[in-house]
Amino acid sequence: MRTPCEGPGEEEQEEGAVANTGRPEGVPEAQEGSDSDLDSDLETEGTHGLQEWVKDTLYLRSCRAHGVVPASCFLRQGSTPELNLQHRGLGPQGARALASALTSNPYIKRLDLWDNGLCGPGAEALAGALSKSSSICDVDLSENQLGAVGAQAVCSALVVNPAMQKVQLAGNDLEEQAAQYLAELLVAHTGLKSLDLSYNQLNDQAGEMLGPALAENTGLTELNISWNHLRGPGALAFARGLEANIFLRVLDISYNGCGDTGASALGGALKTNNMLEELIMSNNRISAAGALSLGLGLRVNRTLRILVVSRNPMRSEGCFGVLKSVQANPFSALELLDFSDIQVNREFKDLASSLKVILPGLCIKTVACRVEYEKELLSVSRSAK
Repeated sequence: MRTPCEGPGEEEQEEGAVANTGRPEGVPEAQEGSDSDLDSDLETEGTHGLQEWVKDTLYLRSCRAHGVVPASCFLRQGSTPELNLQHRGLGPQGARALASALTSNPYIKRLDLWDNGLCGPGAEALAGALSKSSSICDVDLSENQLGAVGAQAVCSALVVNPAMQKVQLAGNDLEEQAAQYLAELLVAHTGLKSLDLSYNQLNDQAGEMLGPALAENTGLTELNISWNHLRGPGALAFARGLEANIFLRVLDISYNGCGDTGASALGGALKTNNMLEELIMSNNRISAAGALSLGLGLRVNRTLRILVVSRNPMRSEGCFGVLKSVQANPFSALELLDFSDIQVNREFKDLASSLKVILPGLCIKTVACRVEYEKELLSVSRSAK
């Protein structure tokens, strides 16, 4: 039995979409002959319909050459800007067939290949198309087991493609070997705006490579690196990179186990970083001491609007310390403080009430708020009956 990385890909066949010949209804069968015959047809006809036929013909030929079932939705794609091929089981062979057709398609702006078992070889096959495309600016390659080989191929392709603005590489078994290629991408690509590296295996060594790259980056505005393993030295290096970065607006570093060391480093970054607007730090093993260190940055920061520190063992003492820091900052821009799933005491609630007078636009979420919300819903449901 073949794994997704070993054999040719398969696609779920839609009813009536693909006949036994491997072509959809209404699409002429690919003619045997050289590509020069197709070029000649284009010169004599030059119509939009013929261009679509040529695209389909090239794709069908490529599918036959690689022994894969054509993706019917690609044949129906036409001039729509998004190509969604999620869960199609393309595999490396399907990626090779698709790559040859992507280079001749000027319409696709968003390419979604989430969960297709592309692996390293599939990524290498797509790299050529991604490096040459002037239209694709948003690509999702999440959950494809790319590993270091795939990361190298994709990052090398994106570096030379200034059109790319958003890249999703979540859940791809990326470890420290892949971090060097990701770091090169961060340094070299100034047009990339959003990068998703969540649900990978990026550890301290990876953090020590990505931190300096983040410091040098001159374009990224949103970074999701949640559900990784940035702890200790890795979290510290990453926070130092954030301190020097002057472009990032949104950072999700939740579920990394940064601990008090990471919280303290991020608090230090907030003292000098006056660009970040959203910081998500849920479930990072931050105790009350770490929360107090994080609060030192909140005393002077003027740009952070959203801070999420839910599901951390900081207790009411840590939550209270964060509020005191915000209270001490007359220029605070905070609009949301999320302490969900942390039990707080009466002292915290009293401070929160007084802080609302100073900052009426500030929303403070706690486990109690969620309980009250659920009570309100229950009350509405009963009154409706």
